[in-house]
Amino acid sequence: MSMTIGLAGKPNAGKSTFFKAATLADVEIANYPFTTINANHGVTYVRAECPCKEKGKTCGKCVDGVRLVPIDIIDVAGLVPDACKGRGLGNTFLDELRQAQAIIHVVDASGGTDCEGNPVDIGDHDPLEDVAFLNREITMWLYGILERNWVKLSRKIQAEGLKLEAVISEQLAGAGIKESHVNAALMDTGLARTDHVKWTEEDMIRLCDTMREISKPLLIAANKADVAPRENLDKLRELDRIMVPTSAAAELALRSAAKSGLIRYTPGDRDFELLTEDLTKAQKKGLEAIHKVIDQFGTTGIQECINRTVFELLDLIVVYPVEDEGKWSDKLGNVLPDAYLMKRGSTCHDLAYQIHTEIGDRFLYAVDARTRLRLGEKHELKNGDVIKIVSTAK
Repeated sequence: MSMTIGLAGKPNAGKSTFFKAATLADVEIANYPFTTINANHGVTYVRAECPCKEKGKTCGKCVDGVRLVPIDIIDVAGLVPDACKGRGLGNTFLDELRQAQAIIHVVDASGGTDCEGNPVDIGDHDPLEDVAFLNREITMWLYGILERNWVKLSRKIQAEGLKLEAVISEQLAGAGIKESHVNAALMDTGLARTDHVKWTEEDMIRLCDTMREISKPLLIAANKADVAPRENLDKLRELDRIMVPTSAAAELALRSAAKSGLIRYTPGDRDFELLTEDLTKAQKKGLEAIHKVIDQFGTTGIQECINRTVFELLDLIVVYPVEDEGKWSDKLGNVLPDAYLMKRGSTCHDLAYQIHTEIGDRFLYAVDARTRLRLGEKHELKNGDVIKIVSTAK
């Protein structure tokens, strides 16, 4: 499936460093607000265990049994308070964010930047304020779009007997809101559909807040964790959402060192291996500092953020389609040539459509390459499945 993760947060929290560490794209990084003016688009990877190890031969698509499945990632302009009213680069930020299926909120856990991203002393700013303001800005952005024509729309729904969910989703389509999101939010809030004409401003904000949670699930990357006061990390952990301590700067240094051939490192590894002793004093000092970060937190946190967003927030699985169930290959002999991200609960028939519409239309059955058992169209796929699809499509 095509999917995009959005990196959001106030200026100078480390979003661009996170983006560069995750993609190795050439982006500008600086210690002042609004380094990112136009959104940076790139490709990052979800880390999964490759099934090729079971066949006793390398597929050529993995690194030491680690399969990196590509996904899109977007680093949008920094958000400041009242962005929903157009302040700062607010309209640009929110317009770009609509493309994302989930958000990684990069928070300056050190408290070393104020609400607008200006440098302050470590610990001077409460990162919980940043979490609250991002949620509020997105909610009020949605509310502003919906409220603009609500009186006219609500009367039209009543007069013409239109479906409430369809009208609201159509109004918010540009923000990435689907009819299913609206329906779920209406159920969660308990707002009476028949009384929509009487909804108060508070009711509509509550609805928009719930739609935000459903349509844009969010994970917190507690960035600059290596210099953050302990109490800041503890407060962020207590929030009712996934929080990962991160050091984007450490990950970027590791990725750059690996690219230069100084170390062996795969994103998400819990250690790295030196490949040369020919290092400068600065390089040695830097790698020693990164070792301390990894010792403290287990990893730099960047890959964990991406994986947990995909596998926990979005509840996706990885499936490997093949044409030869014996060799686990395509017709050219390439072992496990593709890895597809699918929603948990997807069926063999869903996979067929994911591969090609015609294959889905002419689906006959599937084969589990591990067991060689024939599977029907409604068979539910599991993470790591290797599947052959049989159809009459040419």
